[in-house]
Amino acid sequence: MESERRRFLAATAALGIGTLATAAVPLQGEDKAKDDKNGEPEEVAAAEDLMREHGVLNRILLIYEEGLRQLRDKEEVSPDAFHKPALLVRKFVEDYHEKLEENFIFPEFEKRKKLVDLVKVLREQHQAGRRVTDVILRNAVPEQFRKEDARKELVASCRAFIHMYRPHEAREDTVLFPALHTVLTTKRIKDLGEQFEKEEDRLFGEEGFEKTVDQVASIEKQLGIYDLAQFTPK
Repeated sequence: MESERRRFLAATAALGIGTLATAAVPLQGEDKAKDDKNGEPEEVAAAEDLMREHGVLNRILLIYEEGLRQLRDKEEVSPDAFHKPALLVRKFVEDYHEKLEENFIFPEFEKRKKLVDLVKVLREQHQAGRRVTDVILRNAVPEQFRKEDARKELVASCRAFIHMYRPHEAREDTVLFPALHTVLTTKRIKDLGEQFEKEEDRLFGEEGFEKTVDQVASIEKQLGIYDLAQFTPK
């Protein structure tokens, strides 16, 4: 039993899940933001970094769903309700997050012939998602949005995007990322986390993730879905 516990702790540490577990322990004073060893903010491990970015994607899916609901209920809807989140998808999800997966995560499984069928589908879905985002961006502008056919195409594209990415991100979070420690050493996973952070800073500046979350929150507020309490069952 003790050996199984040690193996579990080693696996979760490799994935960065240990960081999530320790985050649940109350910290005092500056310890909330600083690492005990060197006074620097704790690094985010590779898998945890990718998973929290999935949280951004999930909030964008909720934005799409609310925009579709408002259209369906014939409420006043601006094309920005679709254009702004689609731009975030293009810049943050497709041109950054998915590139990390395609360049650093997928090849490790392919080289070792592990989960290759899953990786193949994930790659194909990335390409399909980019094509769908092209359609959303094309139609979520004032001159197109006024046309009934363009709105129908936009609605169909948003629905297709949501339909694909909910299971896509769930499969990565529950199958692919947990298996990362089986194809990479703990040190390599740590190094990837640092590399991901550098790429994020290069593309979005310091605190790029936090800035992106703020942009998502701004759109949520415009659509009236920012208040988390409204989703609590009565």
